[in-house]
Amino acid sequence: MTEHTLICSESGVRLDKFIADADIGVSRSAAVGLIESGGVSLNGERANKKQKLKTGDEIKVCIPDPVPYEAKAKNIPLDIVYEDNDLLVVNKPKGMVVHPAAGNYDGTLVNALLYHCGDSLSGINGVLRPGIVHRIDKDTSGLLIVAKNDESHKFLSGQIKEHSFTREYEAVVWGSVREDEGTVNAPIGRNPNDRKKMCITQKNSKEAVTHYSVIARYKGYTHIRCVLETGRTHQIRVHMASLGHPVAGDLVYGVKNEKVAFEGQCLHAKKIGFVHPATGEYMEFDSELPEYFKNFLTKLRNISA
Repeated sequence: MTEHTLICSESGVRLDKFIADADIGVSRSAAVGLIESGGVSLNGERANKKQKLKTGDEIKVCIPDPVPYEAKAKNIPLDIVYEDNDLLVVNKPKGMVVHPAAGNYDGTLVNALLYHCGDSLSGINGVLRPGIVHRIDKDTSGLLIVAKNDESHKFLSGQIKEHSFTREYEAVVWGSVREDEGTVNAPIGRNPNDRKKMCITQKNSKEAVTHYSVIARYKGYTHIRCVLETGRTHQIRVHMASLGHPVAGDLVYGVKNEKVAFEGQCLHAKKIGFVHPATGEYMEFDSELPEYFKNFLTKLRNISA
């Protein structure tokens, strides 16, 4: 069990909202659950979720340890671009979750990897994320690397930390990007008003750098290439939205009621490059744009003709 002691600095806020905004990894609905189960005390007494706080109030939040869950092997087809004794490079389809989490415990990339690799996966990230060195969103397609042992995992993670790991994406974004190329250097952290979203913020954030360049312009949209220096959650989606050019089909950060029909979020991890942990050789892999992406480009060409 993890216990957090919080001190209220602003009168009038509801207890459940205060806990959700406290950056201790608890959503508002989870805060309500903790309060109702007796896991929250206010000034030493059992709390009520509707209580309004006063400046100086002491809130103790006891978060129970997570119930152990072990991902299970599933016979799910994988598009393996490269494999050896130390790692795999996988081309993930759009719509596949990378690792099990609440609401998505089956049908994930990890379930498929456990079936394909058996026990030959790094254990650094535990039973829910075996072998996962980095991840891409459910609705993003493309290449990612998987470590088969702990030594490879540490070596590859070190390259990501040092920004020597090549990650190149292609995307279609809303609107006409004026500059042919540019860089967004803006820190990313959790959105304080919606824990499921990220945002550009100076509070509890991490450095995030995205370089972008224009591939082609169409009526109302731009096809771009993005090269990442860092790999924060939703980085490209947040950075491009901050420029007024959100990723086409992005239901979280995008433009509502887009006029062009699309087949989901148009973002693809196209290229990946790294130094091999065993051989020391630099390896680079490039994937073809998937059908949904090419179909969307065809629609844009027809509209722009």
